[in-house]
Amino acid sequence: MITAAVLTLSDKGSRGEREDLGGPAIMEIVKKIGVSIEHYEIIADEKELIKEKLIDYSKKVDLIITTGGTGLSPRDVTPDATLDVIDREIPGIAEAMRMEGLRKTNRAMLSRAVAGVRGNTLIINLPGSPKAIKEGLEAVLDVIPHAVEKIKGSMEDCASGAPGAP
Repeated sequence: MITAAVLTLSDKGSRGEREDLGGPAIMEIVKKIGVSIEHYEIIADEKELIKEKLIDYSKKVDLIITTGGTGLSPRDVTPDATLDVIDREIPGIAEAMRMEGLRKTNRAMLSRAVAGVRGNTLIINLPGSPKAIKEGLEAVLDVIPHAVEKIKGSMEDCASGAPGAP
């Protein structure tokens, strides 16, 4: 069982001025791979607060998925906070999500979302739009369990279990 935290980054959402549709969308999608949501929180787009939450949750869960704050506005600081706390980046996850998004809109190339590892925790940034969340997360959903296993030290060959592998 993969344990997870979902963190919604939204100034308006944290003040109760906007309903969070992103966090619940993530929780519904990750159920498909048997993820247990242990923590869910909506916080403001504050870089230091985001870093603090990522560090705290990385001590408690296998997976942290953020939603919001991945664009170009001055308050979009989620990728910056994530890069400050991860030990290693996993560019292929973010690239795959952007590639899937580009099939629908050229604006997907404006996403600054990143993915990486802190300690034994996989961290993935997603945009705030429920549509973009669904497209991006479903593009990488099947690799999440394997990524978590590898991060936790699994010595299983990467090819075994992959589609088309012997």
